[in-house]
Amino acid sequence: MNLRLRAIHSVVAVLSLIWPLAASAEPAFQRLTPLLVDLEGWQGKKPDGMSMDLPGGSMTTATREYQKGSAKANAAVMTGQAASGALAPMQSGMNLSTSEGHMITDTMGGMKVMKTYTTAQKSGALLVALDKDAMFSFSYTGLGEDEALALAQKFDWKAIQAAAKSK
Repeated sequence: MNLRLRAIHSVVAVLSLIWPLAASAEPAFQRLTPLLVDLEGWQGKKPDGMSMDLPGGSMTTATREYQKGSAKANAAVMTGQAASGALAPMQSGMNLSTSEGHMITDTMGGMKVMKTYTTAQKSGALLVALDKDAMFSFSYTGLGEDEALALAQKFDWKAIQAAAKSK
């Protein structure tokens, strides 16, 4: 009986030590939102995010919207199974070009990327593979592709990659 009481006290003592650490842990998206930087000349909304734990995995997203006149852009970081699914077409190395636009797999800054662009809408997206289950995306409307790619490169992809990998 005395041994059982000591075991209960030990468990309570350990829980009282680790409970504040577990309760104060910040959501995973909060380490990503500071990396969604201001873009000079653009109005950026406040970065936002979400972290969700699911049976068999987790998912984290951090997003920020930008506007400059009629042009709009959205930067996002995604980790988890949804990111893995979005990166799947990139793994095949598929390229598609038409008179209306293109989807091109390439490498930028030492990272595998997929660039999409629709000429008529002046819209597209850049997906950057940060890891097998982590990606950065920069989608836009009302911009030329070169201007949009230059904006996307203002984000520190290596820092985002490191933050996305940390648990």
